[in-house]
Amino acid sequence: MPKKGTHTQTGKAKTQGLYDRIADVHNLALRLNGYRNSVAKYLRSLDLKIDSDSLVLDAGCGTGIVSLAFQDAAFDPKRAIALDLSFKSLKVAREQFLKRRKHAKITDIVQGNILSLPFVDQSFDLILMCGVLEYTPLDAGLREAARVLKKGAPLVLLPVKPSIVGSVLELLYKFKIHPLDNVRVAATRYFNIVGNHEFPITEPIAWSKTIFLLEKK
Repeated sequence: MPKKGTHTQTGKAKTQGLYDRIADVHNLALRLNGYRNSVAKYLRSLDLKIDSDSLVLDAGCGTGIVSLAFQDAAFDPKRAIALDLSFKSLKVAREQFLKRRKHAKITDIVQGNILSLPFVDQSFDLILMCGVLEYTPLDAGLREAARVLKKGAPLVLLPVKPSIVGSVLELLYKFKIHPLDNVRVAATRYFNIVGNHEFPITEPIAWSKTIFLLEKK
């Protein structure tokens, strides 16, 4: 695990403060651009072994869009955990989950840091991560995800890809895009790369995101 130095704590505070300020606007933008539908459609295409005994983590959940997409895809785990640094983002996520009683019933909200996940080793049957590793050292974020994921279990990773839209988001949200080759190299230290999905260009998510389907070694 990385040492918690001054730089790490400062970066954490800045990220948390940013999303506490913009949570409502950020959530509205995600709702309008169809990200949720795009992710749900992709998840439906996967043969994920999720059942009534499964535990799922949305790491860096923000306002809960990916968690909602997972629910839209009709998976029914035992429990789902939505974790984020931003208290305001989690508040918005909770409000959205409460609109769907079943989702609210099985979902726990946790405030936490993806570089120091408050879970024991090999806890989860699936991890979802969207646009969060851009705020962390790549290897450290993937290593911590691998720690809490069961052997052979999947990680669905949606990094921001280098693009014009990605560069705009980089300025707006104050993160750093990782070159996709770097993502692949870092991922293979802990995971097998099962697939790399590109969204149709007609879907706005395609302008800034790609998906890696990873499996823990």
